[in-house]
Amino acid sequence: MSEAVLEARGLHKRHRQGPLDVAVLHGVDLQVHSAESVAILGASGSGKSSLMHLLAGLDTPSQGSVLWAGQDLSHWGLAELGRQRNRHLGFVFQFHHLLPEFHALDNVAMPLWIRRLPQEQSQTLARQALEQVGLGSRWQHRPAELSGGERQRVALARAIVTQPQCLLADEPTGNLDSKSGSEIMQIIETLHGSGIAVLIVTHDPIIGRRARRHLTLRDGKIVELE
Repeated sequence: MSEAVLEARGLHKRHRQGPLDVAVLHGVDLQVHSAESVAILGASGSGKSSLMHLLAGLDTPSQGSVLWAGQDLSHWGLAELGRQRNRHLGFVFQFHHLLPEFHALDNVAMPLWIRRLPQEQSQTLARQALEQVGLGSRWQHRPAELSGGERQRVALARAIVTQPQCLLADEPTGNLDSKSGSEIMQIIETLHGSGIAVLIVTHDPIIGRRARRHLTLRDGKIVELE
């Protein structure tokens, strides 16, 4: 099997809540390989968001390590971590987090501007990403002019415009009706078919079953399901 594009080794996470020290994750081990589709299911409060923040390099573990393409995140400073994240990962969350003052094209191009690509090249790639998610004709619309499903499509285009090795999707359909949610999952499945590894975190077993490999987060540990 190919080298993991995303890996967790013995992850522990504890949160300080006043005088309490709350353990959320207890030795999580996980590997996601190139072009693999993985779903992690878990109830509310099971630690799914904490795990996703650690895998994305947005938080640091109390113990253990996270690796992207074999590289340990703890070896990088903040600036290099940001550069590697921009290169390696794409993100889709329950809420789209689009900038309301920018139209769809510039929202999608934002990660490329951060990478300091020329404006014309960034906009060309952003148009292509919007075409991939079926919104090529809506590039001039601002978020307030789009439906909830369309806004999530723009967020998905923004996640893939950098051609990441791995897409992290944290409850990507949780704020949508069933029809819009199904359309988002169909697009994600198409992206997976093009070679992007996909890790979906969800509480919805219907969404989880659409991945090729199914895991559950229970009592702070990962359990593999049949």
